[in-house]
Amino acid sequence: MPGSKDVQEVGARVERLLAEIDDPADRNRAEELVSALIEVYGGGLARILEMVGDGTARELAGDELIGSLLIVHDLHPLSTAERVRGALERVRPYLGSHAGGVELLGIDPAGIVRLRLEGNCHGCPSSQVTATMAIERAILEDAPEITEVVVEGVAAEPALLQIHPYQGKECALPEEVTT
Repeated sequence: MPGSKDVQEVGARVERLLAEIDDPADRNRAEELVSALIEVYGGGLARILEMVGDGTARELAGDELIGSLLIVHDLHPLSTAERVRGALERVRPYLGSHAGGVELLGIDPAGIVRLRLEGNCHGCPSSQVTATMAIERAILEDAPEITEVVVEGVAAEPALLQIHPYQGKECALPEEVTT
């Protein structure tokens, strides 16, 4: 069954195909055609949601493919903030298993989610990276319109300790190795 990634792949494919059209007039007509199709399908989806009511609309939005289409057409019954909060609730048990948590600080108009890690994962770089990746994945699955996830308090990876070769005396080779 197709999922939201398929919707994103189709969108990327449409963009690639449009970019391959060299003639500006042809490109404009093709973009107008795509816009018209999106408009008619969006109108159809809006009508369906009106007919089925809020409860069924929310149930339909829970389907990965349908939810993605509703997001594309700005028809999803849950706001971006509600979907981000839902994604965070889904990862909380995982974070709790690492004695950590996450606080949503806000979502700005540019689609940047700001978070703060809490608990023990706040001090361990490897836990922070793992937790951050899990959080980002969950948020982008539920709210693909988010442009960036910024996690406060994530420490940079520690620098590697450089070990230089011994530069004191020459090392003698064992007798059996020398020729």
